[in-house]
Amino acid sequence: MKRSVIIITVLFYIFCVVYLGMPVLQYGFVGLPFALLGLVLLVALLTLQTETRNKKTTFKFFPAHRILGLIILILLTYVTIVPFITSSPMLYAKDYRQLIGEVKDGKEISDHIAPLAINKVRVVDERLAYLLGEKILGSDPALGSKTELGHFTIQKVGDELYWVAPLLHSGFFKWINNSEGTDGYVLVSATNERNVKLVQSLNGKPLKIKYQSEAFFMSQMERYLYFNGYATAGLDDYTFEIDDEGKPYWVVTKYEKRVGFGGNDAVGVVTLDAQTGEIAEYPVDKTPAWVDRIQPQEFIEEQLNDWGEYVHGYWNFANENKLQITEGLTLVYGENGTPYWYTGLTSVGKDESAVGFVLVDTRTKETTYYHQSGATEYAAQRSAEGKVQEKGYNASLPVPYTINGIPTYVMTLKDGGGLVKMYAMVAINDYTIVGVGNTMGETMMAYKNVFNMSDSRINPQSASDRNQLNTVVERIQSDIKNGNSFYYFTVNGSTKIFVGSSVLSNELPVTRVGDSISISFDTDAEEVINVSSFDNLNMGSKKK
Repeated sequence: MKRSVIIITVLFYIFCVVYLGMPVLQYGFVGLPFALLGLVLLVALLTLQTETRNKKTTFKFFPAHRILGLIILILLTYVTIVPFITSSPMLYAKDYRQLIGEVKDGKEISDHIAPLAINKVRVVDERLAYLLGEKILGSDPALGSKTELGHFTIQKVGDELYWVAPLLHSGFFKWINNSEGTDGYVLVSATNERNVKLVQSLNGKPLKIKYQSEAFFMSQMERYLYFNGYATAGLDDYTFEIDDEGKPYWVVTKYEKRVGFGGNDAVGVVTLDAQTGEIAEYPVDKTPAWVDRIQPQEFIEEQLNDWGEYVHGYWNFANENKLQITEGLTLVYGENGTPYWYTGLTSVGKDESAVGFVLVDTRTKETTYYHQSGATEYAAQRSAEGKVQEKGYNASLPVPYTINGIPTYVMTLKDGGGLVKMYAMVAINDYTIVGVGNTMGETMMAYKNVFNMSDSRINPQSASDRNQLNTVVERIQSDIKNGNSFYYFTVNGSTKIFVGSSVLSNELPVTRVGDSISISFDTDAEEVINVSSFDNLNMGSKKK
């Protein structure tokens, strides 16, 4: 083969590997050695010649082929034997187990999980957010024909929780015609499915998402970062986030290999301005507050599983004390607004019950393990679905909250089209305690009613933001929901409507207008408030 053809072929291969493959140029990453292995094999094949003698065709080798063969052997050793020696869990089980860092023991998981406020409950999951985003995108045919929705990410913007997704190019020719960028992003409230926005301008200026995954050439965000100083860095988890002013960024985790070729561990983030291409890099402790997650979900899942798997080293074939995560990780927010990765831990081979729960700070990776048994997310979903099995609804991924100090899974029940039809609450400690309703308030009433009818009762003093009121009943009326009696009443000096069940107090059914009562309830902005304790002072006895 002509030398010029060989050179052109080799250069084309190098271009494809570097420009399209973008291998990380650092020890511990196998992209480059595999690319070099392919290059050497290509050169060997291109320079291989044949000769025919006595009607027999044989290959003609040159001295250079011996050198190429030696290089191939070295590279094969580097990508097979070296990773085993430096990275195998068989040899480094302790190192893998320690990747998660110190795992602290927590007292009560309710100390970390945010208390439930009805108007702040996550009722929109990722699938519903996508459906709502598609609907608003479809309302503008011109926009919908040239763009598509990207991946939705949940994040806190100011004090509100939103699902955010960029508009992406829907093809090469659409990018050619709109190479300056797509027209903004979609914002879906995680607490109100009616709050859906198509954000196309910021501070009076049009938004253009120029750098993105579906762009081409140097507008493609991974390639843009690679050729702007990050060819030697491990980058992962490209997440679309906006700051508190609504400015769009790609937040990318920068990571290193801690155990040879394995043990991916986040060391900071790189932010890429989706409009201008401005790049900034931050270590973990100096990352801007608006960035919700530094630790990728996949990294934490792997590290938690390694922590549970290698509790007694690698050679623990009896599975003694082994733990594994349950349904994956859920991003939740604590009472102070701190984002956490949440998951249950179950013994290997156990599916329905968890032996404890873990919260991992999504920024610092601080990990807390709560040794509390309870239901897995999957078991809670099946329990909620079973409560309305005749309707055939599907439960969303549960989100943990605390209700009167009770760790509780809260989820939506959706029909086959993905639309929310009902709500459900399931006690984490006992998945047989289930409350469902058509509204969140109705669901909470049903849940508290079922909980009070179980062996344990709600502690009326367990909420941190509790009001106590001594007053007089102005109006009272009963209602029956799902076979349970509820009593709605108003009191002097308040415009709110209060409600409690007969399970809460036997005095409620016999309370009349004008009776003096003492009630306690959580501070709530809702018009109808659930009472946590009720005492008719005219009756002389107290029921909680």
